[in-house]
Amino acid sequence: MSTDSQHDWKHWHEQRIETVSSPYGPLSLTGTHWLHDYPDGRIPDVPGQWMDDGDAVVLTAAAEDRISVDGQPLTGEVRLTADTGPIPASRVETDGRRLFVMSREGLWAVRVFDPESPARRVFTGLEVTPYDPNWVLPGRFRPYDEGRTTIQIENADGRVRGLGLAGEIAFDIDGEEHTLQVAIEDDGSLWAVFADATSGVSTYRFRFLRPAEPAADGTVTVDFNRALLPPCAFADHFICPFPPPGNTLSVPVPAGERRLSPGGTPGGASAGR
Repeated sequence: MSTDSQHDWKHWHEQRIETVSSPYGPLSLTGTHWLHDYPDGRIPDVPGQWMDDGDAVVLTAAAEDRISVDGQPLTGEVRLTADTGPIPASRVETDGRRLFVMSREGLWAVRVFDPESPARRVFTGLEVTPYDPNWVLPGRFRPYDEGRTTIQIENADGRVRGLGLAGEIAFDIDGEEHTLQVAIEDDGSLWAVFADATSGVSTYRFRFLRPAEPAADGTVTVDFNRALLPPCAFADHFICPFPPPGNTLSVPVPAGERRLSPGGTPGGASAGR
C-alpha cells in the first residue's frame, strides 16, 4: 500500500467531512421551491415575493421581510439571475439563511440553506470504507463520436430531466471490463452517477464518482475509494439524477462513502432510501 496515497485519501476524506458539515453545506438545505408552483410569488416560510420574469427572477421585499441582497437591506425590487458560486456567496440572505436562486432547463427555483437545519444538528458523520489500494483502477476514457449527448433521466424528486454525457470510462474488475457513462465538468474532470451490487444494501442507493481529467492518451485513474454520497443523501430537497442505463455495475464495490452514520440521515430515514 502506498503511504502517500493513503495519506492523500485521508486528507481528502477530512476535507469532505468539513465540507458536508459546514454551515451552508448540503445538510443545511431545507427546501427547493420551484416558482411555477407559486404563481403569486409567495413561498411558504420564505419572505418576499419571487416572480419568474423569463430570463431572471424579480424579488420584491419590504423592510419587515428582513431580506438583504449583496449585504444591503432590500426594500423594493431587484432582478436576480442564477447564483453560480458557493452558497455562502449567494446574493440573498435573511436571518442567517441563504436564499439561492437556481435555474434548471428554463425553470426557476429558490433553495433555502439554513445552518440551523435539523439534518445538520443530528449529523454524526459518514460510514466510510477504509482506504483500499485495490480499488484504485487504471481506466480508459472513450469520448462519444458525436460529442456530448443528452438523455432523459429520472431525478430524486420524481421528475425527469436531461443529463448531458460525453463518453464512457472503461476499467477492469477481477479481469472483467466494466464501463460507466460520464459527463465532463468545466475543469476537464469527469463525473459519473453509478450504482453497484451494494447499492441500497450496505451503501446508499447510488453514488457519484469524480475522476480527474484524463491524460492526452485517454488514460484515467478510477479511484472508487473516493466514491461520494450524492447531495440527496444529505437532504431530501436535492434533485440528484439517478444512474443512467448501463451505470449499474453487476459487481459489488465495497469502497468509498457508504451512507450517513446512524442518526444522521435526512428526516431520520433509512440510509438506503
